Amino acid sequence: MDQLLCLRSFLATVRCGNFSAAAREMNTVPSVISKRINYLEWSLGVKLFERSSRQMALTHEGSRLHAQAARLLNDFDAVQDLFRQEEPAMAGQLKLRASTSLGLNLLADVIGVFQQDHPQVQIDLMLVDRPVNPLEEGLDISLAGRTDSYEGVVDIPLRPLEQFLCASPDYLSRHGSPSHPRDLTGHRTLVFNPTGGLWTFDSEHGVLRVEVRPSVSSNDNTVLTKVALAGAGIAVLPAYAVRDAFRSGSLQPLLPAYPLQRAWIKAQVPETRLALLRVQAMLEALRQGLG
Repeated sequence: MDQLLCLRSFLATVRCGNFSAAAREMNTVPSVISKRINYLEWSLGVKLFERSSRQMALTHEGSRLHAQAARLLNDFDAVQDLFRQEEPAMAGQLKLRASTSLGLNLLADVIGVFQQDHPQVQIDLMLVDRPVNPLEEGLDISLAGRTDSYEGVVDIPLRPLEQFLCASPDYLSRHGSPSHPRDLTGHRTLVFNPTGGLWTFDSEHGVLRVEVRPSVSSNDNTVLTKVALAGAGIAVLPAYAVRDAFRSGSLQPLLPAYPLQRAWIKAQVPETRLALLRVQAMLEALRQGLG
């Protein structure tokens, strides 16, 4: 049996949590995934999953394999692609990951233009609102607006990520507007889970940090934007998510004297994928489209 295919099935099962979802991702049936995992366990002489009727959990040996399998497959795919690049046409699969709000607001247009220029490149876009190590997930490029970094992965800054403290006029009429960041501890707040409730501001006296207790928290900025529009609280939201609401007046920026510290939208690329022509082409498209 193909060991590499078994490893890919193993990683898909870890990502998806069960054989059925892994089978859908790999366009096969659960019994095939089960056979591949059984063969992998037999060939390695270890048990990789603790199986129950409700969930599958990695064993200690499974966790050890998971830490190495993605890197092994990534290296193998990179070697294959280096030989394939001797062909004149740019082709092959390009696996991307971004947050839902970033994908909907900025990335879709970039992908549309890229596909017109490179129709033989097959793009697989995954929208996930959590930190993702692209090396472990078998990705070519992961787009992030956070500070997470990973061994064996190159961070490539693309554009500043400007963020705004904002709320709806309805919320402000009912609860008042804060005059200083410390006033936020008395307000209802909407928090983006991956960055948490520690909000950091710049001021003429230096950096200010305020810990807020969320009334609503979510791992999706699109959801938080809609909750803010409904008047449920004060949120920190990226500029691309609120620009139309600011124009219409349905959201208002707050505390202009205390701007939030800027982050960066960055591309995270495994070192082994960086030299691929299609990866370089997409990075250039992202620089042009997001810039």
